[in-house]
Amino acid sequence: MDQLVFRFKRYFWLLVLLVILTPQVALAQAANSGFLGGIEAVFQKIVDVLNLFFYFKIGGENGMPLIVLWLISGGIFFTLRLKFINLRAFKHAIDVVRGKYDDPNDEGDVSHFQALAAALSGTVGIGNIAGVAIAIRLGGPGAAFWMTMAGFLGMSSKFAECTLGQKYRIIKPDGTVGGGPMYYLNRGLSAMGMTGLGKALSVIFAVFCAIGSLGIGNMFQANQAFAAVSNVLPFLENYSWLFGIILAAVVGLVIIGGIERIGAVAGVLVPAMAVIYALACFWVILVNITAVPEAIATIIRTAFSPEAVAGGAIGAIVVGFQRAAFSNEAGLGSAAIAHSAARTDEPVREGVVALLEPFIDTIFICNLTAIVIILTGVYADPNSTDLDGAQLSAASFETVISWFPYVIAVAGFLFALSTMISWSYYGQQAWAFLFGDRTVNVYKVIFLLCVFVGTVVNLGPVLDFSDIMALAMSLPNLLGCFLMSGLIARELNDYMSRLKSGAMLTELEKVREPVLK
Repeated sequence: MDQLVFRFKRYFWLLVLLVILTPQVALAQAANSGFLGGIEAVFQKIVDVLNLFFYFKIGGENGMPLIVLWLISGGIFFTLRLKFINLRAFKHAIDVVRGKYDDPNDEGDVSHFQALAAALSGTVGIGNIAGVAIAIRLGGPGAAFWMTMAGFLGMSSKFAECTLGQKYRIIKPDGTVGGGPMYYLNRGLSAMGMTGLGKALSVIFAVFCAIGSLGIGNMFQANQAFAAVSNVLPFLENYSWLFGIILAAVVGLVIIGGIERIGAVAGVLVPAMAVIYALACFWVILVNITAVPEAIATIIRTAFSPEAVAGGAIGAIVVGFQRAAFSNEAGLGSAAIAHSAARTDEPVREGVVALLEPFIDTIFICNLTAIVIILTGVYADPNSTDLDGAQLSAASFETVISWFPYVIAVAGFLFALSTMISWSYYGQQAWAFLFGDRTVNVYKVIFLLCVFVGTVVNLGPVLDFSDIMALAMSLPNLLGCFLMSGLIARELNDYMSRLKSGAMLTELEKVREPVLK
C-alpha cells in the first residue's frame, strides 16, 4: 500500500507542477496572451483529451455521454438489486432523521440530520436554479420528467455507497472519523481477496476527489456567488477581490472547525436556503395555480413524444438524465464521506438516511424550478432565446416576483457557501488519505486560495478539468460498489428483518433509559 500511495503521490505532484509551471507550448502562448492565457491553453488541451472519453456519446451525436450512462447504470442496478430500497425504506429514513433511532453511545462526529445536511449542502446549489433551466431549454419540458426518474434511481446508488462508507470507516487516534470510498474500496475489496484492486481504486478515487473539490465545489461556486450578489449590488463589480477575501474568510471560519462545525452550519444553512427558495417557488405556483395541471401534463406529454426524444440537438431523455446526474452526485461517492461521520453503529441505517438526498435535491427542488419555468412560459418566448440558465430562471420568477433577483442573490450565495464548506471536507479527507492528517492545513490553505481565485478570474478550462475529475470519481467508486453489491444486499436483509421484528427499538430503549434518568 505504501509503495502504491508513494507512486500516486509522485504522479499527483507532477500534475500540480503541470498546472503551475505549464509546458513550453503554453509558455509560448502566454507570451501573447499573458500568464492566465497560458494556463488556459494547457488545461484546454487536457480537457479536450479527457472529453473524448468522458463525454463520448453512446448512440451518435444525440446519444448519452459515457460518464452519464455509467452513473445511471449504477442507479438502475442498485434499484433492482436492492429491491426498490428507494421506495420501501423511505418512511424509515424520515424516522431516522427525526432522531427516533438515535443512540447516544454510538461513535461518530455528527447526528444523522447533520450528516444529511452536510451531504445535501454539497449537492443543492446553483445547479438547482440554472441547471434545470438549461435542461428545459435544450430538451424541452419533458426533460424535467427524466430528471425526476434519474433522481429516483440515484436514491439507490446513494444508499449503497453510504452504507459502505459507514461499514468501513475508521476511528482515528484523535477520535475523529475517516471514511468514504477511499476506505471502503481499500478495506472492503481487500476483505474479498482483491487487495491490489482495492488499493489502486482507493488511491485513484482520492486523487480525483482532491483535485475535483477545488473546481466543482470551490472556484465555480465562488464565481457564481459573486455573480449572484453583484447582479443586485452593481457597485461590487469592481471589487471582486474584496468579495473574494470576505468569502474566503467566512469559509475558513467554518472549515477550520472540521466536520462537527461543518455539520452544525449546514444544519442551519440547508433548511434556510431550501425554505427561502421553496417559498418563492410556491408563491409563483399559487399565483398560477389554475395552470399547474396543464404544466404537469406538458412535462409528461413531451417526455414521451418522439419530437422531444429525437428532435433538436439533444433529446429530453439525455438532457434530463445528464442534469440530474450532475445535480445530485449519486454514484460519485462524495456523500459517503459526510455520512461516514454520522453517530451510528448500523451502516444500513445511514444508507437509508442518504437515499433522501436525491429526493430532496432532484425530485423536490429541481421540480419546483421546472414547474415555475413551465408555468410562466418564458422558456418558449422567442424574446428569451438569448437568456442562459440562471437568467432564464430569474426571468421566469420575475413575471410574478419583481424583486426576485434579491432572492436569487441570497439563495445563490447560501447555495454556493454551503457547497464550498461540504466539498472542503470531501477534499480534505481525500488529501489526508494520500498525504496524512498532519498535512491537511496545506490543503485548507490551497482551498481558501482557490475561493479567492474563483471570484476574481474566470479560467474556464481549469474549471472544466476539475469538474471532469469530480465526475471521474464515479469510475472507481461505482466499480467497487458493484463488486460489493452482494455484501450490501446481505447487510440490508439483516437490518430490515431486525427492524420489522421490533427488536431494534427495544434495544435502543434499553440504552436510552439510563441516559434519561
